[in-house]
Amino acid sequence: MTLFHAFLLGIVQGLTEFIPVSSTAHLLIFEKLLGIPQDDLLFSFSVIIQLGTVLAMIAFFWKDIWQIVIAFLQGIYHRKPFENLQARLGWLVIVATIPAGIAGLLLKDVIQTRFQEPFLQAGIRLLVTAVLLAFVEYFDNRRRHLDSATWLDALSVGLFQVLAIFPGASRSGTTIAGGMVRGFDRPSAARFAFLMSGPILIAAGAYESVRVIAMPGTTEFLPFLIVGFMTSAVVGWLAIKWLIGFLSKHSMYVFAAYCLVAGIFLLAFR
Repeated sequence: MTLFHAFLLGIVQGLTEFIPVSSTAHLLIFEKLLGIPQDDLLFSFSVIIQLGTVLAMIAFFWKDIWQIVIAFLQGIYHRKPFENLQARLGWLVIVATIPAGIAGLLLKDVIQTRFQEPFLQAGIRLLVTAVLLAFVEYFDNRRRHLDSATWLDALSVGLFQVLAIFPGASRSGTTIAGGMVRGFDRPSAARFAFLMSGPILIAAGAYESVRVIAMPGTTEFLPFLIVGFMTSAVVGWLAIKWLIGFLSKHSMYVFAAYCLVAGIFLLAFR
């Protein structure tokens, strides 16, 4: 790997983590095109640049996150845990986190086994994502906004988030679909999905980072990690901003079509 490779993969990660087209699948494609060998150092690189996109999400939604945390704690202190929207969202984040958290722990070994054939699994799940996005767009009524969110909405996003723990599945695509199934308009579904998926992204990134630090050779690989991390963070922030604006005026069909083509491509050339 070169610094240019690190920069390019950081761009790919930043763009595809939040745009619903699967960051895992696209990293696999570009790593193969660039001729980068699949080894432990590449694994550590992939983990660290994912943390860059987590930082991008926190930076973009920092006002929302801060208000939710403060309102959540004040609600507990005043014994009025659901007294306003921000406090209620804090509890909804917990509800949304439970399904994926449990599934991640129970299915960890299964997921690692499946990742032995990453292109096959990524291709299949890209096709599933394409069907899912087209389905929710076709039947979407686009009526609700974030202030009407309930625990059933959070549970829906949480259950859809379970799909995203498998290789190749689009986390943003599945979680946004979970919000749209509950009748949120596209921008509200995206905002709700990103807020609800925050703890899982942070927990997964922290867990994998501990493993990465213990790997031999990580220190020598530090310049590549820094370039990839910073690039994915900046591009990720821009991708969130673009996506929310795009979804206010356009449908999800374009992403469904792209996932369909990418899935067929992976299955055909794996």
